[in-house]
Amino acid sequence: MLNLVLFGPPGAGKGTQSEYLIKKYNLVHLSTGDLLRSQIAAGTELGLRAKQLMDQGLLVPDEVVIGMIEAKLRENQSINATSVGATSVGGFIFDGFPRTVPQAVALDELLSQHNTKITSMIALAVDSEELTRRLLQRGQTSGRPDDQNEDLIRRRVQEYNDKTAPVADYYSQQGKFAAIDGIGEIDSIFKEICQHIDESIAQ
Repeated sequence: MLNLVLFGPPGAGKGTQSEYLIKKYNLVHLSTGDLLRSQIAAGTELGLRAKQLMDQGLLVPDEVVIGMIEAKLRENQSINATSVGATSVGGFIFDGFPRTVPQAVALDELLSQHNTKITSMIALAVDSEELTRRLLQRGQTSGRPDDQNEDLIRRRVQEYNDKTAPVADYYSQQGKFAAIDGIGEIDSIFKEICQHIDESIAQ
């Protein structure tokens, strides 16, 4: 299976590239935010536990998030096992997870239990000035307050850089990290990402 971790600071174009990759490689999009919302809406045990913590203003612990990811893995493995004539899931693209090294370690352990692993971590690299320009421009139409305050945008970008650097190092030590220039034409960036993925698959 092709399992990707797609990273990028706010405004790097991660959402656009995710959509392209999902279509090309038949991937399931795994966003921890979406998983939390769907589990809460479904009233699952994990969802109820997460809601209790969130209602108290507490962070959802890693083991709950990992549990939700495992449920999604099992769900899609079941689909693959029973599908006849249907297109099987090609793998997963992880969005917004892992954000810390302990989360990356936990994800590796979980995937190993399902006889698969992370193929590559791809980070879209965009300098802070370009990110600030993009987000301020997006703020004119998105209506999001955090896209309209330049100081807040710079703090968000710095926080991303500080928190994700150790995760990039973790995957780099495994030979699975690639930084792709996120400035340029969307199609050109996508082509470069695909080239890296195809090379990773061939190894």
